[in-house]
Amino acid sequence: MGKWYEEAVFYHMYPIGMTGAPRENTQEGVVHRFEQLHPWLEHVHHLGCTAIYIGPLFESTSHGYDTRDYKLVDRRLGDNEDFRAFVGDAHRRGIKVVVDGVFNHTGREFFAFQDIQKNRENSPYCSWYKGIWFGGNNPYNDGFSYEAWRNCFELVNLNLQEEAVREYLLEVIRFWITEFDIDGIRLDCADCLDFYFMEEMRRRTSEWKEDFWLMGEVIHGDYSRYIGGGENMLHSVTNYELHKGLYSGHNDHNYFEIAHTIRREFDANGGIYRGLKLYSFVDNHDVDRIASKLQVFSHCFPVYTLLYMLPGIPSVYYGSEWGISGRKEGPNDDYLRPAVDLQEVLDDNPHPELMEWIVKLGEIRGTHPVSVYGEYRELFLTNRQFAFARTTEEEAVVVAVNNDEVPAEIQVPAPLPEKAYINAVSGEICPVENGRLAVRLEESGAVILYTSAREGE
Repeated sequence: MGKWYEEAVFYHMYPIGMTGAPRENTQEGVVHRFEQLHPWLEHVHHLGCTAIYIGPLFESTSHGYDTRDYKLVDRRLGDNEDFRAFVGDAHRRGIKVVVDGVFNHTGREFFAFQDIQKNRENSPYCSWYKGIWFGGNNPYNDGFSYEAWRNCFELVNLNLQEEAVREYLLEVIRFWITEFDIDGIRLDCADCLDFYFMEEMRRRTSEWKEDFWLMGEVIHGDYSRYIGGGENMLHSVTNYELHKGLYSGHNDHNYFEIAHTIRREFDANGGIYRGLKLYSFVDNHDVDRIASKLQVFSHCFPVYTLLYMLPGIPSVYYGSEWGISGRKEGPNDDYLRPAVDLQEVLDDNPHPELMEWIVKLGEIRGTHPVSVYGEYRELFLTNRQFAFARTTEEEAVVVAVNNDEVPAEIQVPAPLPEKAYINAVSGEICPVENGRLAVRLEESGAVILYTSAREGE
């Protein structure tokens, strides 16, 4: 089959938030909060997730994306030995570890920027940043101006056209591979990075670790620009286009939106990203929790079904498997990144049925590779019901979802009519009659059928 990352189900961890670490890094010593994160590994394994995206991890000033030191684990979480042990523990459970790489900008406490503050025009690092001009000023009154990410002046934009900057950052990646044996990097603000820098990153990391995975955060635009170059570019990018459809398609009772998105992206006869593996999610550390976005909470069940069974690499954001809610408050993301006591929630799970369904979805993906590699084929579509298949010549899974608040019965074409179809939850056979499958969907329900041997065998 394919590489580990093509078959992976990710679990997304924002460690500063989930451990309850202070949002400002003003402490002197190290606090070993990774001790709180080790128990999560068993939970991740139980969910059926095979990879973790964790970050940001680099020593930073506040939220983690204002890097202070690229080669230190943030002291609010622990030290480098703590993270090395965490990766080892994950690997022993068969779980890959991908970390955040924040390479578009640094914080103001990064050594190169501090050298400019101290030595001004005489600093050898003036060319490391964009827009350094000693005839201007900035909101911090440094006596010079600089280009900031989205005018957030605590984030100073690096100049990736400077070879020394690129080489420094590539050495950082090599350090994290050799010191911690990480399996990949999620590139923050990949849509702001220079393409030749990402191309060189792909070349170097492939040499350092053969199956190393590069995934870029890209919100708008043509995703194939970042991953369509085969061996030359990133392996994957975030599928924000599908993310939007997953919640609004349910809130508006409009499965046409989701179906159109998937048809546009992955249809075998013209999908612009067919053959590519995009990183799918229903929420993350930057957007409102899915439980807060959905007008009907029970729609979480068809939403996660689509996340897992449509083309893509699915990701679950910590706590959302229990239906945690949370909305951004203006620029404040803290409500999206709460502290969670794992054992406390497991002992008193507010939505155990949702977590059980996510576990089941992971089992289905792991047991039936056709749900990962099969060609996408739309079977049935109305505003409130949607069915599709993932097929090969020999196998198929059929997925049907219902965004209605009442049950529905639909007739779905059987993609391989000579096969027997088995309900993945009940184990019951769903007979094929006149080339069609009769599927009953509960309110806000989902049904997954998989092919067995030929009928009568």
